[in-house]
Amino acid sequence: MSAQRAVGTAPGTARLLDGAGTAREIKGELAERVRALRAAGITCGLGTILVGQDPGSQAYVAGKHRDCAEVGVDSLRVDLPADATQERIERAVRDLNDDPACTGYIVQLPLPRGIDEQAVIDLIDPVKDADGLHPANLGNLVSRVAGPIDSPLPCTPRGVIELLGRHGIDLAGSRVCVVGRSVIVGRTLGLLLTRKQVNATVTLCHTGTRDVAAHTRAADVVVAAAGVPGMLTTGMVSPGSVVVDVGINRVTDQQTGRNRLVGDVDPRVAQVAGALTPVPGGIGPMTRAMLLVNLVEIAERSAGLAAR
Repeated sequence: MSAQRAVGTAPGTARLLDGAGTAREIKGELAERVRALRAAGITCGLGTILVGQDPGSQAYVAGKHRDCAEVGVDSLRVDLPADATQERIERAVRDLNDDPACTGYIVQLPLPRGIDEQAVIDLIDPVKDADGLHPANLGNLVSRVAGPIDSPLPCTPRGVIELLGRHGIDLAGSRVCVVGRSVIVGRTLGLLLTRKQVNATVTLCHTGTRDVAAHTRAADVVVAAAGVPGMLTTGMVSPGSVVVDVGINRVTDQQTGRNRLVGDVDPRVAQVAGALTPVPGGIGPMTRAMLLVNLVEIAERSAGLAAR
């Protein structure tokens, strides 16, 4: 199904693109690959470095380790206090670089104020970079417009494309508008979307863009990744378009006083869009699933068992 045509039955009945269910399918497939690796004498180990007590980061890292258990991957968890020094964090990175039990790992971002994040990322062994954010791996993505990429890919952008593909949405020739230019999502998603295997045409909007709504209304697919709750409204999307909500924002419910997760897309967009990813249950689970895909691919490449 092409993203250039309406994908819902009609405005007001947006089809939900179930990231949680799709992630479960992917993890089932990965479990088979992990068993094949174990049969060949190869074990996979995912490492995480978490600095501080941020509730969102803690929940996200815990979810990653639950995923590991589901697919048969070993967990190596490094938790550091919020006041950990640059030297202590960098030492943890070097330890995982040298640990043969660690197939790949991530440093949970953001790091506390005062820590040089880029210096930490630069220290990661590119081969073990399960997030796909090391400059060497980003360079591979930039330079390879076509053909296989034999290094890890950024998890969230890869999850967006995988989710759309598994729901029958063909991006070839589609106009995709990405709102947000972070390296984690916006900039790298544009690189993946414009590879010849996907072949989309991309507009990247950011805080310096004039009339963002004009760009989003002209798009077949809109990806909201600005980190601003409800910033994409009904007047900003065309009827029948595909809307991908990457935003994960914690807000306080005024009635209950409890925190809840909301996306960058106003819920009323479902009245206009043809297809929409939910928050929670959309891109979040896909991002975690792609982390495991990267990990298993790292193990397969190191064993000479597979190539992307």
